[in-house]
Amino acid sequence: MSSRFDEEIARVGTHSAKWDMMETIYGVSPEDGIAMWVADMDFRPPDCVQRAVQAMADHGVYGYFGNDAPYREAICWWMCERHGWEPDPASILTTNGLVNGVGLAVDTWTEPGDGVVLFTPVYHAFGRVIRSAGREVVECPLAIRDGVYTYDFDAYDAVMTGREKMVVLCSPHNPGGRVWTRDELQGVAAFAKRHDLILVSDEIHHDLVMPGQTHVPMTLAAPEIEDQLVMMTATTKTFNIAGCHTGNVIIPDAGLRKAYAQRMAALGTGPNAFGIHMATAAYSAEGAAWVDELSEYLDGNRRLLDEMVNAIPGVRSMPMEATYLAWVDFSGTGMEPAEFRRRVEAEAKLAVNHGETFGLGGETFLRFNFATPRARVEEAGRRLQSAFADLQ
Repeated sequence: MSSRFDEEIARVGTHSAKWDMMETIYGVSPEDGIAMWVADMDFRPPDCVQRAVQAMADHGVYGYFGNDAPYREAICWWMCERHGWEPDPASILTTNGLVNGVGLAVDTWTEPGDGVVLFTPVYHAFGRVIRSAGREVVECPLAIRDGVYTYDFDAYDAVMTGREKMVVLCSPHNPGGRVWTRDELQGVAAFAKRHDLILVSDEIHHDLVMPGQTHVPMTLAAPEIEDQLVMMTATTKTFNIAGCHTGNVIIPDAGLRKAYAQRMAALGTGPNAFGIHMATAAYSAEGAAWVDELSEYLDGNRRLLDEMVNAIPGVRSMPMEATYLAWVDFSGTGMEPAEFRRRVEAEAKLAVNHGETFGLGGETFLRFNFATPRARVEEAGRRLQSAFADLQ
């Protein structure tokens, strides 16, 4: 049975970073290559989002946005319905995307030279923002147990110096695909408490969990951390509308919220009207039904890619519970990163993220975005098997 997600939509020449920058960055031509790197999907958003944008175009006047009460109500409805969390509408601040949101947090609560803790490997933009702000990235490598990532808080405690002021958590985890358990989240919160760290919990992938998995918001897992907690969510990954650059920064503590809002005001930053209209439309019953369908489709793509990748001797995809980003380890091939990358890019003609950009522990990995029509995932799997055929 065909799915709406099986449609192959031409994106080359549309100013798509994913498809129009792949040759510049990875040397893979979009004419015969497959873009599997940057985290956006090759799917259209649900019709409710399209209608919202069309209504704006039909109206034809693009002025300043006012009265965001329906937008805040939609966010609160979604968090309650999908995640069992009831945020206060007044606690919601809206940023120009969540990378901007993290940057603002770094700017608000740290000073140049301060340390910001990352559990690596982790989403590469965190490190870029921290270093660009003149802060130190303090890498706490994740441990691998039973083939998946977890934490080693004893090791992390041992390397803290007192100069650290913040920790940024990725939940669910990108690139490892973990849905952290309540116990693990409580461990992160306790670590932040012990070292008096502001805890920024980036939960942008919280809707993109595989069937049978349940994401737990940090504020529910460890309410005792709320006086140090900054929650970050968005419609952008869930509904494939990253170009609208709209993120929700939800800060339960009034004092922290005031400090963050003042920094936003000082820098004159804020959302755009398109993003607010799109987010309001997306967080609806129609959007929820679309996400349920999407999750089933992504799970099918995950199983297909895992099967094909894991059939290559020495190559192993980390078991994943969330996101649409496969984290594939090539260490068992005995090859240096330059060689397995060459095979993937020059022979298989796949543009994928290099593991080392995610920090310590990522050196032998590549990240594959499989949020694309299934036929394309299957073709990518065939190409990989061909590129490593000598290992069979």
